Amino acid sequence: MEQPRRMVVGWCLFAVLGAALCRSEDGLSSFEDLDQREGALSFLESHAVSPAAPKPLMVGLTLIQGAAAKGADGLRGIHMNLVMSLTVWVEDGVTPSETVFIARQLVEASQLYFRGQKIWLAAMEELISLGMKNADQALLSGCSAGGLASILHCDEFRYLFPRSTKVKCLSDAGMFIDAVDISEGHSLRDIYAGVVSLQNVQVNLPSSCSSHLDPTSCFFPQNLVANIKTPLFLLNAAYDAWQLQSSLAPGSADPHGTWTNCKLNHERCNSSQIEFLQDFRKQMLDAVKDFASSSKNGLFINSCFAHCQSERQDTWFAEDSPLIADKGIAESVGDWYFDRVTVKAIDCAYPCDKTCHNLVFK
Repeated sequence: MEQPRRMVVGWCLFAVLGAALCRSEDGLSSFEDLDQREGALSFLESHAVSPAAPKPLMVGLTLIQGAAAKGADGLRGIHMNLVMSLTVWVEDGVTPSETVFIARQLVEASQLYFRGQKIWLAAMEELISLGMKNADQALLSGCSAGGLASILHCDEFRYLFPRSTKVKCLSDAGMFIDAVDISEGHSLRDIYAGVVSLQNVQVNLPSSCSSHLDPTSCFFPQNLVANIKTPLFLLNAAYDAWQLQSSLAPGSADPHGTWTNCKLNHERCNSSQIEFLQDFRKQMLDAVKDFASSSKNGLFINSCFAHCQSERQDTWFAEDSPLIADKGIAESVGDWYFDRVTVKAIDCAYPCDKTCHNLVFK
């Protein structure tokens, strides 16, 4: 029997910095430099697999000719590996909304160019020309900002294929919550508002949201996921490490460094800080209730201090990978994608899960 043709499209969105991820003796993943945490939290799998695990075999970079002529300034090319996984490479210095591929703005006075939407279209056009339209099965996936991109472009991706193609989407660590930070401010909302205003992304936001909410609200997945028509899987840590550091307790909200130790290592959080984080977990679970009610969607929310668990071999598929009800992430995603069983996996609250690979910063 002929094997189905599969296409897995994913985004590598953050630069891989000098900080090294390692497995420490206590089973925690640690970074050497806190200042490098944002880049290090999302990284190419070839830098993240354990020393004993084989690195993915990558085909050389395929340059996309004529991208600039299509307005896709900054797009260099694509990598594919032997299981048809894709990495889209852009020039250094991409901006937040370029990483979610919806920006469309030119600010002539300051010579700023935002071409995320055109980069997306040029990359998809190239893949279609290479035969992607003939795939029997397709999965659009992304991590962190790429997880948000997978949500924003999920239905658009579906329309690239004939109806006979099985098309689904996976968002890993993309469930950014519009949460109140420790100073009772809205740090992440303030960032998003600036992105939306400067880069004119509102014209590319889903009309199912923008028809009744402001553009900044429509940048938050909690206002989008329930209305995505294409089957979608949300993979997220309930105590997302990036959101803890950059949204809930950024330096601007913590000028005296009260949360510094807690952000470096969750085991150093005091009882009131843990209570605050438990409330954040509750907000995340409340945000996905309507989404989870649809049989076509999948869910894996574990009670870990982690970020981007699908790009790391030790969290995605290994002997000691994180589990919910004795089932790991890769198996859960596979069961959902191939319609073997319904997957709505929600972990018990911290500290009950002993299978987590928690991120710790030095």
